Amino acid sequence: MDWYIVRKFLGTFFFSIVLVLSIAVVFDLTEKMDDFFENQVPFKEILMDYYLPFLPYYMNMFSSLFIFISVIFFTSKLAGNSEIIAMHAAGMSYHRLMRPYAFSAMLLFILSIFLGGWVIPKSSARMLDFTDKYIDHFTSDHARNMQLEVEPGTVLYIESFQRRSQIGYRCSIEHFNGKSLVSRTTADRIYYDSLYNWHLDTYTQRVFTGMRESLTRGDTMNIILPITPDEMFITAQQAQQMTTPELRHYMERQRERGSGNVKAFEVEYHKRWASPVGAFIMTLLGVTMSSRKVRGGMGKNLGIGIVLTAGYILFSTVSTTFSVNNVMSSFSAAWLPNFVFLAISIPLYIRASH
Repeated sequence: MDWYIVRKFLGTFFFSIVLVLSIAVVFDLTEKMDDFFENQVPFKEILMDYYLPFLPYYMNMFSSLFIFISVIFFTSKLAGNSEIIAMHAAGMSYHRLMRPYAFSAMLLFILSIFLGGWVIPKSSARMLDFTDKYIDHFTSDHARNMQLEVEPGTVLYIESFQRRSQIGYRCSIEHFNGKSLVSRTTADRIYYDSLYNWHLDTYTQRVFTGMRESLTRGDTMNIILPITPDEMFITAQQAQQMTTPELRHYMERQRERGSGNVKAFEVEYHKRWASPVGAFIMTLLGVTMSSRKVRGGMGKNLGIGIVLTAGYILFSTVSTTFSVNNVMSSFSAAWLPNFVFLAISIPLYIRASH
């Protein structure tokens, strides 16, 4: 009986994914057809660099939706055919009935963690590069007024920097000992060599010792700064291209540097754990809503399920926006929808089990 429910659960889940994503691909292709023709994109690139990563990316993103709809669909069918009544009559309690559901949710939880943390970031890099190249250009080759702590006690400021040439203009490098300024170096131009090697042109260096100051000027200076030009141009969209360990390491480095663009990365990190946990909550909610035969049958349950999942996705999107705008913490934005729907599920489960 357990394997019967597991097969029903997973079979319905993957069938709904194939069905919904097929429709999504058709709509997306219709919307972007003009961009493909206008930019003369090769068919192979469309298939391999966009739609092949497209499928697992959106499958994982809306996995909670697919799980909820799948559970309601096949559990309502079991209840409508009086199969659940037969299980109870054979001595299976409501809590015992939940075991195969929990097992299936655990499998999907592990799959979601693995896909979202390691597989999808690598494949979505191709999709985002494709989008940036042919559809929506979101990367920039020029940055202005960058200030960040490249290592503890060292603050770098560059007024203007070109990514392609790896050259910046009007920069300053300040070294602190606690809150005391130890030295300040300014230069008309800074450019990157390799392996954290930077070069300053037409520089002025001031070193402060107590109340005394020494001044040095020169044409060129070599300096080691633990930062590369690519790190200066990482955007929020690129958080999706990082594996979970890379994302955690990047956030730690950016916090040490005093960077202000960490919020979107924090939300992405917490959502990689919150979304898979949603598999358990949506499974619990789906079973409690559809395990009893009711008037209206499957259609009524599916209607209520679609409304609730739409609310879950809307809630998650709104909370993410609030977090990026510093209205709430990243942890709250990612986990609040789960907490709210868990609070809804527990009373319904207690009621259904009696």
